[in-house]
Amino acid sequence: MSNDIKDTILSTIEASLDAQLRAVRRLRKGDKPEAKHSRKSRLSQVDMAFDVLKKADEPLHISDLLDRIHSAFGIRVDRDSLVSSLAKKISRGDRFVRIERNTFALRKEGK
Repeated sequence: MSNDIKDTILSTIEASLDAQLRAVRRLRKGDKPEAKHSRKSRLSQVDMAFDVLKKADEPLHISDLLDRIHSAFGIRVDRDSLVSSLAKKISRGDRFVRIERNTFALRKEGK
């Protein structure tokens, strides 16, 4: 099996499991899915980080990034979860770069 096909299959399985895990966690909390969401509530953590970094137009430490996400979207994002998500995006060459330890910026072509 070629690596491209393997990566595609694994990415699909990962996305499916991630969606299932979010649904299970939502059910445990007793939250009911809402029919209508605002634009802000539909953004993923990574999308919120992208928006904040784009507006900042400079690298941000994860602490500043989390503060700005909270200010802009009114949502508290888990630090470890966001760092993990950004690290995955960086390893795939998708939108982000790590400038220093826990300091992130947008890739030049991602702006």
